[in-house]
Amino acid sequence: MSRFQAYALLAVLTGLNILNYVDRNVLFAVQPLIKREFHVSDTQIGILTSAFFFSYMFAAPVVGWLGDRYARRNIVVFGIAIWSGFTLLTWFAQDYGQLLLRHTVVGVGEASYATIAPALIADAFPLERRGRMLSIFYVGLPFGSAAGYLIGGYFAHQFGWRVPFMIAGAPGLLLAILLWFLPEPARGQSDRFDTVQARSTISGLWKNGAFVTASLGMAMYTFAVGGMQVWIPTFLERVRGIELQKANAVFGLITLFNGFVATLLGGWIGDRLLKRYFGAYYTFPGIAMLVAVPFMILAIYVSGPLMFPAIFVAVFLLLIGTGPSNAAVVNSVSGNIRSTALAVNVFVIHLLGDAFSPTLMGKISDKSSLPTAFWTAFAAAALSGIILIYGARYAPRVRAGVAQA
Repeated sequence: MSRFQAYALLAVLTGLNILNYVDRNVLFAVQPLIKREFHVSDTQIGILTSAFFFSYMFAAPVVGWLGDRYARRNIVVFGIAIWSGFTLLTWFAQDYGQLLLRHTVVGVGEASYATIAPALIADAFPLERRGRMLSIFYVGLPFGSAAGYLIGGYFAHQFGWRVPFMIAGAPGLLLAILLWFLPEPARGQSDRFDTVQARSTISGLWKNGAFVTASLGMAMYTFAVGGMQVWIPTFLERVRGIELQKANAVFGLITLFNGFVATLLGGWIGDRLLKRYFGAYYTFPGIAMLVAVPFMILAIYVSGPLMFPAIFVAVFLLLIGTGPSNAAVVNSVSGNIRSTALAVNVFVIHLLGDAFSPTLMGKISDKSSLPTAFWTAFAAAALSGIILIYGARYAPRVRAGVAQA
């Protein structure tokens, strides 16, 4: 694979990742409108996101197994067709049950993309630049999330809540066509880690401390971020009295700015630290998570002029470790099982994370209050930081020169 082809692959996959998160976060921006039209509870609104993630995580192991045995590019293209097609069908959803079906099927389509794309990027670029390249890819998370809030807030206000889903779905089909004409890199061609059984076999995953701690740390991170993403716009409207379109715009812009600055800066810092310390991809995001917790609490319990600065700092700290923590998972296994391992990682982080955190928070909100529900996210973020810092001791050693123990 040439240098141009590697960067073209990164660009297409990053574009798809942005659309992936636009599609997910449009829902969060229009939840109050759906609730009013279909007359459903906060718990039912949370179930929409949970249904997506349950189908997503149960499809992921199957996709990962296929990705380690067959052409990964073809699997990704097929998944994008399912995801984009059913996103466009949102236009025809006339009741809560149809919308729930849409979210469930879309989860299957997205699993075929998200499980395999990081493995393709890891194989396309040298180890020394893996953190930065994955940070570019994972810019899709905050950028797409921000775009989802902005697109959802504006177009739902102007044309109804179904239109933003149409805007999210159509471009994916075009990028899938571009991906079809790009070659895929050879599996494991950029790896230089020590080869041990725990890193190179599926059965060894459960004995692989680097993989287990990275996955559990990311699961608690996903619980916290997934829950807050779902409920922050609703919190700003319901508790702080901010008009929904403005709430989506402000939170979207905060996420957009930090998505570029924090995510890319985190990837650069992670790669720099890896040259000096093999556990950098664990320790750096772990510390950032622990520091984020007090700002998360301030964001919910402080009103007035300090609220949005607290949200800004909390989002920055939550996003700065995105690239390094995902690079830790990629590096924890050998190239021959990477797609399967990433699928297991997807299953774990969503099973323990955002597959049920939105529903749990919605249920706590129904029984108590929405601010009280956020304490589950605070606790999960703190636990994530502790697990990641502990996991640094298991980080794999590099054979020849990038980061010796």
